Amino acid sequence: MRKLIDTRLWLTVYQLSLYPPEFHPVEGVWSHLKRSLANLTKHSLDRLTTLVKTWLKRMQYRPGLINGLITKAGLDFRPP
Repeated sequence: MRKLIDTRLWLTVYQLSLYPPEFHPVEGVWSHLKRSLANLTKHSLDRLTTLVKTWLKRMQYRPGLINGLITKAGLDFRPP
């Protein structure tokens, strides 16, 4: 994996700790998404898949939300 990463100069990889989950910003992403989808149980699996993809795409364009999730996790992604 290290070789693969090293050969791609455009790729930046951050090693995250394995535990505890509250230090992983992705946990905040899923928590936010699950709250948004809480009342959609009557939809088909295909419709739910489409909604999840759409809402994740929307989150991608909300830098304030992403920065908030990173800050909440206590992580610092500034280059060393």
